[in-house]
Amino acid sequence: MTTKTYVIPNINCMHCVHTIKMELEEVKGVKEVKGDASTKKVEVDFEPPATDELIVETLKGINYPPQE
Repeated sequence: MTTKTYVIPNINCMHCVHTIKMELEEVKGVKEVKGDASTKKVEVDFEPPATDELIVETLKGINYPPQE
């Protein structure tokens, strides 16, 4: 299993975190999503078929692009 932390500058509240969590949990292979609005970070535990690229594309698709 892989754990990756994404910095997402436009997280402003727990509603943002909830939206991200709900969308990423729909990605096959994502096991857990933890977010923190105060640090603007989301930690994702995933395994194949989920990939870093797929998670980034999903985040971009819901208008929460991670900081590069």
